[in-house]
Amino acid sequence: MRPFVLVLSSPSGGGKTTIARSLLDGREELGYSVSATTRAMRPREKDGVDYHFVTRAEFDARVAAGEFAEWAMYGGEYYGTLKAELDRLASEGRTAVLDIEIQGARQIRESVAGAVLVFVLPPSGAVLAERLRRRGTEPAKELEARMRRAAEEMAEAGEYDYIVVNNDLVSAVSAVAAIIDSEGRRVRRLPSLADDVARLKAEVLREAAALAATSPT
Repeated sequence: MRPFVLVLSSPSGGGKTTIARSLLDGREELGYSVSATTRAMRPREKDGVDYHFVTRAEFDARVAAGEFAEWAMYGGEYYGTLKAELDRLASEGRTAVLDIEIQGARQIRESVAGAVLVFVLPPSGAVLAERLRRRGTEPAKELEARMRRAAEEMAEAGEYDYIVVNNDLVSAVSAVAAIIDSEGRRVRRLPSLADDVARLKAEVLREAAALAATSPT
């Protein structure tokens, strides 16, 4: 199977990062594309694992150098996918999992052939608000802004290839896994298909000839 780029988007608190991490823990053919960001590191986050944390000046310099496959501003901070991350995963034969926002997803659709876009929706507004509150990383005013932004983002879900409702993590992960499996079986992602079918055809014809030889005349 040829590797491809899988984009997961959701409103903040929608669960795209958790879903991505769960898939990566159990599937060696997947690789996580670590985004770069100018936002501050949160407790328990690690540089180079959760994000590449960079300064605004460094981010601007990398944009000018054409190092990003996509980049966008979200919540007053910049986020982007480095081309080097996608090249690294492709060289390893692994499907790249991108955890990015809508603006970036649009850029990936335009620039990366065969990319698959999945939008993760929360089951309700109340559940989304509770998930954001439980993080405990932002004051109430910022949470309100995130909820209003979430409402705008969900209106764009129709631009994506697939929709997954994150009612519970196990079901959501299973749904995205099914999408990966289905996309992996597309004819264009099977480079050896012609050879495999030719081999199988020859085997079938040999068996047919053998049957003909043993059949009574």
